[in-house]
Amino acid sequence: MQAKEIKPGAIMNFEGAPVRIESINVQSPSARGAATLYKFRGRNLVTRQKTDFVLKGTDSLPPADFHKRAVTLMYTDADQVHLLDQTDFNQYSLPRESMAEDLPYLTEALQGMVALIYNGECVGVQLPAAVELKITRCDPAVRGNSATGRTKPATLETGLLIQVPEYLREGEIVKVDTRTGEFLSRA
Repeated sequence: MQAKEIKPGAIMNFEGAPVRIESINVQSPSARGAATLYKFRGRNLVTRQKTDFVLKGTDSLPPADFHKRAVTLMYTDADQVHLLDQTDFNQYSLPRESMAEDLPYLTEALQGMVALIYNGECVGVQLPAAVELKITRCDPAVRGNSATGRTKPATLETGLLIQVPEYLREGEIVKVDTRTGEFLSRA
C-alpha cells in the first residue's frame, strides 16, 4: 500500500513487525519537483514501542500478515485483560498497560471486538467504531436551556467521562466513538 493511501488505525508491516499507525503528518514540498513526505507515528504491536518513520508519497509498505478473530471480554485483573475467542474458545491475555486506551470502552457485552493474531500470539485488539454505554452519573438538566446546544459532563458505566447534551439523564444508553471518545447519539 502506498504511503499516501495509509490511514490512522491501519496495521502495516514495518521492519518485519506489525505497526499500528497512530498519527500521520503530511509535509508538502517547498521546492518544485520535490516529493511530499509522510511522517508516521506508530506502535509496534509485538514490542509495544513507539516508532517514527518517514516515507515519500510513492513509497509503499506491505500490510501486516495477521489473522483477525472475534473475541469478547472475559474479565480484567490488576495486570492482564483476558479475552475469549468466539469460534474456538481459546483464551488470550494482554498486558493491562497496552490496553489502557481501549479499557474505557470495554464491557463484557461488547460485540464486534476483534483480536489481532500475529504468529499465533494475540498482539492487540481492534474495537468497533462506536460502542453503546450506559450513563451512570450526570447532573440534571437546567430548565430553560434546551434551546441551546449546551453540554454537560457524564460518567459512563466503564468510568469514562464524556460531554453529552443537557437533555440526557442517568440510566440512558449512548453511543460513543472509540476513536475520539466523543458522544455520537442516543442508542
